[in-house]
Amino acid sequence: MASNIKISTHVLDTSRGRAAAGISVSITKLSDGLWTSVGQGETNQDGRVNLVDGSNYTPGTYKLHFEVDKYFKTHGVDAFYPFVEVTFNAVEGEKYHIPVLLNPFGYTTYRGT
Repeated sequence: MASNIKISTHVLDTSRGRAAAGISVSITKLSDGLWTSVGQGETNQDGRVNLVDGSNYTPGTYKLHFEVDKYFKTHGVDAFYPFVEVTFNAVEGEKYHIPVLLNPFGYTTYRGT
């Protein structure tokens, strides 16, 4: 059976060489000039979280918000970025997996599969 997940993410802590578990992630959608919450979750032991399924997905502009400061403090690390935000456009008929490669002083993101 095919997955109904439309938007998911995966966070890898490149400074530790492992998945970043326990990061709070929220997702909002731009509608009429305002950001509206459409979901939230926390990365699991593999650093993954599914955020939007087909029942509440519509094309548009979305923003992922990652609360990384708490994650780094839990590991005794002072981080430069208290949070990371990734904004992207989503179209009909597509699935979006947005990985984040994270370290205390930088991050990289891309569209995954």
